[in-house]
Amino acid sequence: MTITALPPEARDRVYAECARAISEAGPERESLFLARLALLLFEQVGDEARCREALAQAIDGLPTPSLSA
Repeated sequence: MTITALPPEARDRVYAECARAISEAGPERESLFLARLALLLFEQVGDEARCREALAQAIDGLPTPSLSA
């Protein structure tokens, strides 16, 4: 399966829409929204090993939120 990266403009649009959806979900549903989104995207990928690798990459080096950042 060949995978192509999103062009920068599309990546920016999708990022903005994702941020909007997270805000719409609100703090009390944010985690549920993100887990559901991930599951839906994993189903689109259709490859368990690639999904697990994406999870590992996402958690690796994840910063702790800071108000001073």
